[in-house]
Amino acid sequence: MIKVGIIGSTGYAGGELVRLLMGHKNAEIKWYGSRSHLDKKYAEVYRNMFEIVDATCMDDDIETLAEQVDVIFTATPQGLCSSLVNEEILSKVKIIDLSADFRLKDVSVYEKWYKITHKSPQFLPEAVYGLCEINREKIKNARLLANPGCYTTCSILSAYPLVKEGLIDTDTLIIDAKSGTSGAGRGAKVDNLFCEVNENMKAYAVGNHRHTPEIEEQLGYAAGEEIVLNFTPHLVPMNRGILVTEYAKLKKEVTYEEVKKVYDKYYGKEKFVRVLEKNIYPETKWVEGSNYTDIGFQIDERTKRIIVMGALDNLVKGAAGQAVQNMNLMFGLEEKEGLELIPMFP
Repeated sequence: MIKVGIIGSTGYAGGELVRLLMGHKNAEIKWYGSRSHLDKKYAEVYRNMFEIVDATCMDDDIETLAEQVDVIFTATPQGLCSSLVNEEILSKVKIIDLSADFRLKDVSVYEKWYKITHKSPQFLPEAVYGLCEINREKIKNARLLANPGCYTTCSILSAYPLVKEGLIDTDTLIIDAKSGTSGAGRGAKVDNLFCEVNENMKAYAVGNHRHTPEIEEQLGYAAGEEIVLNFTPHLVPMNRGILVTEYAKLKKEVTYEEVKKVYDKYYGKEKFVRVLEKNIYPETKWVEGSNYTDIGFQIDERTKRIIVMGALDNLVKGAAGQAVQNMNLMFGLEEKEGLELIPMFP
C-alpha cells in the first residue's frame, strides 16, 4: 500500500486527488494538508466526503510528512513546492508537484512568466515533465515529477503527433483554448463570481498566458527546434472542462486516412487518449469526470490547414487524474489503477 500525503488538499485539484485516491486499491492517504483549514475536519470543507473521510486538515510540515509517506502531492500555488524541496526530502520521498515550479527547464523563463524567484533551481534538470503518453519511461524512475497543467496537457497532446512527424509548419500554429471556472482554483476572486461568469464568455491573459512557454517547450522537443506560437485562453460558464482548437498550415497535401494513421501511431494503444472517428469532434461533456482526452481533426483543403480539437476534464486528466497516473508509473503499478472513470453524462 502506497502511503500518500497531500499538501493543498482543500483546493479543487487537491479535492479531486482525494476523490480519486479514495477509490485507489493501492493507495492510502495519510496526510490531508491545508494551511487555510488547519485543524478543521476535512469533511467540513468538502461535505461530499461526509462519512467517507474522517481526518483533520494538517499543516505543510514537509520534513515530518516525508518520514511518514512514500509520495507527496503538492497541489499548491506557484512557488511553494520549490521553497519546500531539498535533497534530504527527495532522498526519503517522491514528490509530484501540480504547480508549475518544475515544468520549465530554464529558470529565467519561469521567473519571467510567473513573476517570482525560483527557490530551488538546482532540481530543474532532474525534474521529469509528467505527460504520461510522451514521457512514460522517464516518469518510471522519477523522484521529482512536474505534473502538467490542464491547458498544456490538452494543447500538447492534440498537436504532438503532427509536430513530431513534421506535418505542420509550426510557425503558423495557433491555439484557441477554453476552460471551465474550476481551472482558476477555489480562491475567492471577483472575476470568478457567478454574476461575472454566468451568461458570459471572455478571453484573458491574451498574448501572455503563463502556460504558453510550457506548450512551446514541450512541442519544441517534439519538433527538434524552438517553437513560438499563439495561445489564447477563454473562460466559459461551466464548472469543468478544457476545449482547445488548434490551427496550422500543412507542409504537404495529406488525406484524412494519412493523418489518422499518424495519430494512431502515437495514441492507438493509449488508454486515456481517444482519437475520434471522422467528422466527430470532441466535446467537454464526453470527458467530464474522467481521465480521458478526446482528439479530433479536420483537414481544410481550401486553406491547406489542419484544424485539431482536443477536450479533457481540467481537474482529472488536466490535474489530479494525471498526477495519479504518474504515481502509478512511478511505483510500478498498472497505469490505469484508480482511473477507470466513465465520463459523466449528462
